[in-house]
Amino acid sequence: MTDTVLPILVTGGAGYVGSHACKALAKAGFEPHTFDDLSSGHRDAVKWGPLIIGDVRDQQSLKQALMETGAVAVLHFAGLSDVGESVRDPLPYYDVNIGGALALAGAMTETGVDALIFSSTCAVYGTPKTIPIAESTPLAPINPYGVSKMSAERIFSDAGAAYGLRTTALRYFNAAGADPDGEIGERHEPETHLIPLALRAALPGAFTLKVMGEDYPTPDGTAVRDYIHVVDLASAHVLALRKLLAGEPGQALNLGVGRGFSVAEIVNAVERVSGRKARRVSAPRRAGDPPILIANPDAAVAALGWKPARTAVDDIIADALKWEQSLVPA
Repeated sequence: MTDTVLPILVTGGAGYVGSHACKALAKAGFEPHTFDDLSSGHRDAVKWGPLIIGDVRDQQSLKQALMETGAVAVLHFAGLSDVGESVRDPLPYYDVNIGGALALAGAMTETGVDALIFSSTCAVYGTPKTIPIAESTPLAPINPYGVSKMSAERIFSDAGAAYGLRTTALRYFNAAGADPDGEIGERHEPETHLIPLALRAALPGAFTLKVMGEDYPTPDGTAVRDYIHVVDLASAHVLALRKLLAGEPGQALNLGVGRGFSVAEIVNAVERVSGRKARRVSAPRRAGDPPILIANPDAAVAALGWKPARTAVDDIIADALKWEQSLVPA
């Protein structure tokens, strides 16, 4: 007799973190079914299970996908995630991120699927008064992206109280790096994340990195962030899923390594790892960016038995560099 492979619905599984989570799920013996509209994800990133094309705001499509796949849980990544864009154009963030949460909570309630891992963010904390940031830090987002994620967390929490939905909200700090095997990586269009942009500024070409803000109240004036390897994020999702499938209650957990690097330090590390100077110019601060965000990951370590494996910033950058080089036409 063989063990049953449990199907998991992964919304946004064609995206950056979602595709890495699908690989981790498959490696752990689950069967990921990606639900994605491919508006920002990539069809060729769906390698470890079938693809269902659908809009996360469409409750009926989500309900049908849950029933047809027989999914026992959902990993919810689908949504918009650009802080600066959310300030310039907030309404789509409320539409997709909050509308998607409402539709998903409704579809799960209708089908009796009660286990959800939600891709949340440290942006729900806004500009915290205390660093590092614990889960007890008040939620006070300062940009529409953070507001939309906080609202989604509340929707899932209220659905839990009313209908029994159990949700673990994983509040990411800065996802970075790429699959060490080179199968998938970061491909946002347009790209807004620091490490791939700094790498492009160091690789041959004309791209120049804009260092957004050199007047923050930090040691070198540039913003400080906690960078966590995307593979370590993926492993935390699998561990959190196992806890929910074992019948444990959901919770909110920070995912970071507990150490911060400034923008300037990251650019210096890119130059060190690549062996090339990065083209860069100064630019104004990006709206909606706090000066410092560093996680206290102790709760996730204790609750999940999780230990990030690729925490050295040079290792994170080296994996991202290999991926960026693979995207350059031969």
